[in-house]
Amino acid sequence: MKLVRYGPAGAEKPGLIDADGTLRDLSALVPDIAGAALSDEGLDRLRALDPASLPAVPGTPRLGPPVAGIGKFLCIGLNYSDHAAEAGMAIPEHPILFLKATSAIAGPTDDLVLPRGSTATDWEVELGVVIGSAAKYVSEAEALSHVAGYCACNDVSERHFQTGLSGQWTKGKSCDTFGPIGPWLVTRDEIPDPQALDMTLEVNGQRRQTGTTSTMIFTVAQIVSHLSQLMTLQPGDVISTGTPPGVGMGMKPAPVYLKDGDVVDLWIEGLGRQRQRVRAEA
Repeated sequence: MKLVRYGPAGAEKPGLIDADGTLRDLSALVPDIAGAALSDEGLDRLRALDPASLPAVPGTPRLGPPVAGIGKFLCIGLNYSDHAAEAGMAIPEHPILFLKATSAIAGPTDDLVLPRGSTATDWEVELGVVIGSAAKYVSEAEALSHVAGYCACNDVSERHFQTGLSGQWTKGKSCDTFGPIGPWLVTRDEIPDPQALDMTLEVNGQRRQTGTTSTMIFTVAQIVSHLSQLMTLQPGDVISTGTPPGVGMGMKPAPVYLKDGDVVDLWIEGLGRQRQRVRAEA
């Protein structure tokens, strides 16, 4: 299933995309794409529905983040060996974890807003993992059973804020609009192997990133298991699992960063496309 949330920011309704690509309204059946709706039981109930029996949504409404009430936005750094090489950093022994403020979360086509003082805002296409059931001290073998599904993420990063303002990476990762998610949540039954997904990102139509999740240092199962040893993962938590090479910071002979008027397009196999227009904050 492809689950979505549609409508104005802050007033999204739950929906699904049927096999013909039609947006269907779910608001009479679930309050939102969150909590119990993300459990295996909740997803099975939605899966049993006849999509044709659900109201079709007219027009082309805005799509918001496909998950509501995200409690934790967890991110893994340097999780592709070739990206670590372009950043000039060693392969980590354990997953590198940082947090992205939930106030950064945006829809897949919302504007990407350059914050005041930004000089080095960068792009990062990433596989997102949405937790469906509470996970604590889970093994790698059972980790994926706690996943509701997957989505595309853009881990937008202001590199000066991230590395030049002291403290943790979170500073450069948490600006408003720096966490586009979606366009939809694809349930895990439709993604049998999360380690076999191609991904791309373009800026102004020029390819910047080309990668595959097969080159992750730590797999989705390893990441979920590792994080569950440190904290309880709750339904609706999102994990962004790292980016392949091609970020602006690593470009030669000099870094290239986003500027007002740029357009970012990204795609992950089976998970859809995002497009953000970049604008400077007034």
